[in-house]
Amino acid sequence: MKGRVIKSTGSWYVVQTDGGIVSARLKGKFKQDELKLTNPIAVGDLVELEKEPGQETAVILEILPRENYVIRKSTRKQHFSHIIASNLDQAILVITMKKPRTSLGFIDRFLVSTESFRIPAMLVVNKMDQLEGEDEVEWLRVIHEIYEPLGYPVLEVSALTDMGLKEKFLPFIQGKSSLISGHSGVGKSTLLNALVPEARQDTKEISFYSAKGVHTTTFAELFPLPEGGDLIDTPGIKEFGILDVEENELSHYFPEMRKYLGQCKYNNCTHVNEPGCVVRKKLEEGYIHPYRYQSYLNILHEEDSHR
Repeated sequence: MKGRVIKSTGSWYVVQTDGGIVSARLKGKFKQDELKLTNPIAVGDLVELEKEPGQETAVILEILPRENYVIRKSTRKQHFSHIIASNLDQAILVITMKKPRTSLGFIDRFLVSTESFRIPAMLVVNKMDQLEGEDEVEWLRVIHEIYEPLGYPVLEVSALTDMGLKEKFLPFIQGKSSLISGHSGVGKSTLLNALVPEARQDTKEISFYSAKGVHTTTFAELFPLPEGGDLIDTPGIKEFGILDVEENELSHYFPEMRKYLGQCKYNNCTHVNEPGCVVRKKLEEGYIHPYRYQSYLNILHEEDSHR
């Protein structure tokens, strides 16, 4: 029989099949297309499995080809990667203005990753009920100014007060399989509880001392939406490590740079200090936001240091 993995606990998997929900384990080791992975199976994977003789459990025999996936560097094993989720229609990054404030660099790393796998992405600004002061209003203005012109929707919500959830957020996720991600403490679990009450995700208060979130989600899990579609909740991510990208390829994953590729004097232009660089010219003319260009340089130099 066939099914879709809706939860992973490391060694056992919960699989949704036409006949209901089944607990399954892997049979042997799976070859993963030369990728060094910490997890052979991800939430969202479509698998073939069979019931174990005389048991309620099943054995996963094969992973069906993935349409796409979101992947990050493993935080535990050097040179290994971790697939966060697969077979997605879109990726949602939940961001906040404070406790914790989401950095533009983190947002850009997430978007580079989704761009590299051709997964549409959007930003959801949570905790709008806590917006106060000119500094936070300016931060919000900059988020809209940078990302909306690039084709990334920016939605303002409050999971705590239900602001914007039904009228703004729900239309974007109905009928789609959406990864929902972000730093610990941005309110993903509260957001999920508001949209899928039966999920009853554990939520914890932010540590006042550190103003950082406490991890509440241990493994990725898929939750069906009442109106159709599903949300895949993921553990809070402290850092989003980009997988190895060639230096002349990184600009492909910045939409505002992509449109000018092939116009530079040199084919292998890295858009740093080469003469005749159209990307830098467009930066000076105001067509590329300086914050985004700085993120590009940061990621580029980070990759250089790993080579």
